[in-house]
Amino acid sequence: MPMITTSWPTSPPDGSVSVTIKSRPGQTYAPQIIPAKQDLYSRNKGLIELDILEGKRVMIVGLGSFGSQIAIELAKAGVGQFALMDFDRVELHNLARHTSCLNDLGRLKTEVIADAIKGKNPYAQVDKFPIDINDHPDLLREECEKADLVICATDNNRSRFNLSSALISTQTVGIFGRAITRAEGGDVFRYRPGGPCYCCLLGNSWYDSTMEEITDEQSARRDGRIAAYTSAEDADAMVQVGLSADIEPMCNMMVKLALVELSRGSESGISSLEQEFVDSYYMWANRRERNYAHWASFAHPGQMPTIMRWYSVELDRDPGCALCGNATTLDTGQGLSQEFDTSDLKMDFSSDLSLDNFPTPDP
Repeated sequence: MPMITTSWPTSPPDGSVSVTIKSRPGQTYAPQIIPAKQDLYSRNKGLIELDILEGKRVMIVGLGSFGSQIAIELAKAGVGQFALMDFDRVELHNLARHTSCLNDLGRLKTEVIADAIKGKNPYAQVDKFPIDINDHPDLLREECEKADLVICATDNNRSRFNLSSALISTQTVGIFGRAITRAEGGDVFRYRPGGPCYCCLLGNSWYDSTMEEITDEQSARRDGRIAAYTSAEDADAMVQVGLSADIEPMCNMMVKLALVELSRGSESGISSLEQEFVDSYYMWANRRERNYAHWASFAHPGQMPTIMRWYSVELDRDPGCALCGNATTLDTGQGLSQEFDTSDLKMDFSSDLSLDNFPTPDP
């Protein structure tokens, strides 16, 4: 095999990347020069607006099996700027679903995915943040403000809440995705400013947070999904990941939604999708097991939902949502007081809630 040395110039005079090839004696190899930036994704022209995507910045939080694939697909589509956030390193158990390989073991995921993006688009700008976003709320909000779109591919609700709060305060579009236990299914949620947020979704009957797939023991112990007192043997049994092929539908939907949002308002070959993807929440089932056992057969669905098909739901914004609502209400027990006529315990419900409102018991 010839030895290939690639040079990545900061400002190439002709817009190309030079490749030096050293062949062994007796071997020949026809060199190919990496094309200039404007020609790199020429085959995508007419389908997506390359000039627009080149100037877009996408922030991806969580670079596991979801985030790693989404980052590379967006790079292949021509997105020019990335902010990558993840504090984890590649471990052996990641390899079954992750885009990394054996040579990446022990490396920070931010470094691995930055290299993968550069491998597809050497002109991409990639900012790396090997941090836990829960410990850096100010930086999280800063980066959300810079981004045109945020992908949330984390595996716990604490980070999703913090990210959702940052999206609301910066009025930035965000896309959330997850897999259900053993990737028997999954769902995708899109936040658009003015619409329902992730917290609104969590309080909706369509969404069950207890169905979360646990992919990593240490991460689940940190956020409490696996209790501290759980033995190593029991914890290992709780980590149930699905096949890489079974998370592809969710990753693909997140990429499609991302491209629609990044291209919104421009004339392109995917403009028609703006009229298709109008809802906030999308559900997918891979197998008729557990949570989807009552779904109809794929062969004879009738009027029932079935596997291998997307279903969308338009959610309403919750006016009492703790994150995006106009006002948060507190149940003071007025209904019980009126129903049982508890004359010895009365409060003035017309006034502001205060400790001074509570009656003092007779001595």
